[in-house]
Amino acid sequence: MKKYQWGFVATGSIMTILFLMVVNFITSEEYPWFIYPSVLLLLLPLGLYCIFEKKHVLFSMVSCFIVTVLLITENYIKTPEYPWVLYVVAPIILWPIIAILGKRNANMFVASFISTIFILYYVLLNIYLAPSNPWAIFPAFVILWWPLTFYHIKRQSFFAFSVTASLFISLFFISINVFYSPNTIWAIYPIFAVLWWPLSMYYFHYRKVI
Repeated sequence: MKKYQWGFVATGSIMTILFLMVVNFITSEEYPWFIYPSVLLLLLPLGLYCIFEKKHVLFSMVSCFIVTVLLITENYIKTPEYPWVLYVVAPIILWPIIAILGKRNANMFVASFISTIFILYYVLLNIYLAPSNPWAIFPAFVILWWPLTFYHIKRQSFFAFSVTASLFISLFFISINVFYSPNTIWAIYPIFAVLWWPLSMYYFHYRKVI
């Protein structure tokens, strides 16, 4: 029954893609807009097949390839003078890597190593494309939560996690404040809100101990 369902979805997707191609070239042949819905229509039967067969790694690898090719094509057609596709290619490639690693993603060394490579990639990209704008702090802030969280979960150090995370968030807001609006000291407001996290953790932990 599952194979018939997959075959029906695959056939419907191919027919729809062909229909969109015909409509595209009849109405506006100067711009191939059929590419965008076609990507989703291709991923739909592939996703169903991989769910039925439990091939999640295959789905992540093929989807990564299709989306990457689409973005490179879009970058080349519309804005060949600026390689914006380099900004999004790293997290897309990270998807199949995480799928391949599986349970090893919970390993502290794996999390730290991949996070370091991820940050280094964006720092170099930042220096190459926009050296005057330190935007690399944003993806670095996001990816560093991975090893930070696993480190404290394995140690069961939840209060220490709240302190470390609060300092990390505070440092992030201070960096944004210094780099983007040094004339206005606004970082103290979100930092004040964040500090309630370790204070509340300490209060409830202290009450539990006594």
